[in-house]
Amino acid sequence: MAAGTLGGVSEHWDLVVVGAGPAGSAAALGALHQRPDARVLLLDRADFPRDKVCGDGVAPHALDVLATVGVTGLLGDWPVAPRLRISVVGAAGVPVVEEAMARPAQVVPRAVLDERLVRAAVERGAVLRRARVRDVLQDGAGVGVVLTDGEVVRGRIAVGADGAHSEVRRALGPAVVPPQRRGTTAIAVRAYAPVLPEHAGVQVLAFSQDTDRPSYAWSFPVGDGRANVGFGQLVDSRSSVGEAPTRARLLERLEELLPGTTAGAEQVAGHPLPLSTGRSGVWSVGRVLLAGDAASLVNPVTGEGIYYAVLSGVLAGRAAVGGGRYDAMLAEALVGHLRHTDLAARLVRSDRLLHAALRASAHDSAVFDDLADIGLARGRLTRRVAGGMARALVGA
Repeated sequence: MAAGTLGGVSEHWDLVVVGAGPAGSAAALGALHQRPDARVLLLDRADFPRDKVCGDGVAPHALDVLATVGVTGLLGDWPVAPRLRISVVGAAGVPVVEEAMARPAQVVPRAVLDERLVRAAVERGAVLRRARVRDVLQDGAGVGVVLTDGEVVRGRIAVGADGAHSEVRRALGPAVVPPQRRGTTAIAVRAYAPVLPEHAGVQVLAFSQDTDRPSYAWSFPVGDGRANVGFGQLVDSRSSVGEAPTRARLLERLEELLPGTTAGAEQVAGHPLPLSTGRSGVWSVGRVLLAGDAASLVNPVTGEGIYYAVLSGVLAGRAAVGGGRYDAMLAEALVGHLRHTDLAARLVRSDRLLHAALRASAHDSAVFDDLADIGLARGRLTRRVAGGMARALVGA
């Protein structure tokens, strides 16, 4: 993204947010909580409610972040899925671990979650506008967001919260924001299907024994008789069958690992996941801040991104109206955790270590809780996890 002459500017805003999903709406909420009189524009190419490909899991930690900007009770009418079941299909002698989570998560379709979040932002003063973005330009005074019809809206700061295919990130240019490193992009297919009786009230994760990990199938009960089901793996993953990760093949893998889950499947769709690494990413360039998937903030073990989206969005919004330095705040909140998720992703690739983790979890529910926390929110590989795994390895 080069500096340019921002002619034809039609509007001026304190903050222009591109993308009104969880990261973008959270950015608007963060800015307006920090400075209620801020002029905030939310741009999105779709009308709400609209669907997004996602596992739909919402950890309570994301709701904790929203509470810091005055948004409470957002999902108070939505049921929780209190239990989590983890297995490695095809691994002899490895227990299927199922526990009630210390802090149960909810499974909320993105059509519902995103509409409620954007409505909360609008109620607090943000302006929502349907538009597509073509380019982003900076000069010394601000940012010009160029729409596809040629109109330019001007903001003092812009936040790119427009997902894995971010136009804002693209506009920054590969020399400024390097492309995703090989081996750190996953692809997942998601569908909605009638929940199986044995999966009711349980979030199910089934790792594969014969495919490069991280890769797993899931079934997450929505609470209305349906489940969000899917399978995800690294784009360049190798499997025992040696087939490319097409949508049809990913659905086959889902059915192989969780038989029956694809019966009656609807709303089948795929999506890439730009996974986080153990390093700090490029989260801001001049007056442009990146949040959520646009900043490659996706858990490399589970593919979870809602918590990261809400957290990075709120921090970006605060920073945009003078509430601190975005990179510093985000690094303080996430870098330690991301280093641990990087280690956890390496752990999951090893049969021996993954099996030990499950045996330790079966023996000690506190180890289970710590591992769930690193996959859902901002947890770390604790001494308790290390000790439990060490004992499991010795006893293997």
